[in-house]
Amino acid sequence: MPPIANEKLGSNGKKPFTVFVEGNIGSGKTTFLNHFQKFDDVCLLTEPVEKWRNCGGVNLLDLMYKESHRWAMPFQTYVTLTMLDMHTFKTDKSVKLMERSLFSARNCFVESMLASGSLHRGMYNVLQEWYEFITCNIHIQADLIVYLQTSPEVVYERMKQRARSEESCVPLEYLKELHELHENWLIHGASPRPAPVLVLNADLDLNTIGAEYKRSETSILKPILIENTNHHAILTSPSKRAKTDY
Repeated sequence: MPPIANEKLGSNGKKPFTVFVEGNIGSGKTTFLNHFQKFDDVCLLTEPVEKWRNCGGVNLLDLMYKESHRWAMPFQTYVTLTMLDMHTFKTDKSVKLMERSLFSARNCFVESMLASGSLHRGMYNVLQEWYEFITCNIHIQADLIVYLQTSPEVVYERMKQRARSEESCVPLEYLKELHELHENWLIHGASPRPAPVLVLNADLDLNTIGAEYKRSETSILKPILIENTNHHAILTSPSKRAKTDY
């Protein structure tokens, strides 16, 4: 599908260095974003969960978990809209740090819905048409992906501890399936990755994981460091273990 015009919508103007923070449910994405609150020139965009919980007074997230066969399609359609709103959000700050993206919605969650049977093949095809139209016609800035790699058992315990009412029915098997889909996409490259991938060990205890987050600062704050020092910063992996080929 060709673009509407010679260049994609939104491709003009200042482009902040845009980072997607990806990972399973309970992998610590919000905590990771909060680590960067101290930096004034970073725009933080958390996953729009509250919108999913209140779409004109309707909790789509809860309905999706409880009646997935009926609500998977409308829920994922609304996810696409709200995530696109985040992708096109304009900021004058040098770095834009986003919790998840349209890419993880497409490559992980929609694929899981199809595999489980909660999303009919016809519904899946409609969503794929939307994703193709968006990527062909709308500029989605992507400079780095931070993958908070976890084991399903760890995030299952975290999910139970935070006790979101909507997640009370989420089984460990679902988290295992999402884990495999994230691994296939971000580690093994089964689906296209829009940016280089930086892998962090997010299984660490929340009391010590701050040190792991800090090791990612050079990669994420690259444009700020360049502006402040007038020298070229080198994009490096936080550790040899944490580097994934792109």
